[in-house]
Amino acid sequence: MEGAVARWYAGIRSSGSQIQEYRRQALQLTQDLAAGADVLEVAPGPGYLAIEIARLGRFHVTGLDISRSFVRIAGENARQAGVSIDFVQGDAAVMPFASESFDLVICQAAFKNFVYPASALDEMHRVLRRGGTAVIQDMSRDATHADIELEVKKMELGRLSGFMTMATLEMLKRRAYSTAQFERLAAESPFACSEIWTEGIGLEIRLTKQGEKTDDRAA
Repeated sequence: MEGAVARWYAGIRSSGSQIQEYRRQALQLTQDLAAGADVLEVAPGPGYLAIEIARLGRFHVTGLDISRSFVRIAGENARQAGVSIDFVQGDAAVMPFASESFDLVICQAAFKNFVYPASALDEMHRVLRRGGTAVIQDMSRDATHADIELEVKKMELGRLSGFMTMATLEMLKRRAYSTAQFERLAAESPFACSEIWTEGIGLEIRLTKQGEKTDDRAA
């Protein structure tokens, strides 16, 4: 997304109820991380989740997005929130980071859009430290119309924005992965295996880089 479309998306994702949900997710996703851990969000969009993780004050947070508009918007949102996040423009399939740079990689509501999903998984594995985890949260191809309707209702949008969001989610579902499809994709990646959960319209995949956890920063 670029330009006006990116600004529209940033607006519809900024309601109070959604920010509260990002805050809850930030706590849940980082609960097992040690203080000082390095967190990468792939395709952070407007940056709301990354900002809530940075607000916790215990982690170094980086965001990578292919959209120049989102990099600018997310950077401005972080400045307004008073947190330090390094938002970088780049491709998930060719990440501009050194190997074993992060303890946690998060990708939310974006993986279904990747042109080279296998390469994106390869890169997530490469940039993770041993014992690190990649968490992918996205739409499920098996989501029903009723599931989507309930999800949009929880966003507390106006009539027009709600209608447009419903239409967008119905369109995006066509690109989404089912549980079986992602299991096959993960099995062919360097991660080799995955843990997958579904709830409502969502699909959550956890992928761990094998090997004992190490703190290469102290080496």
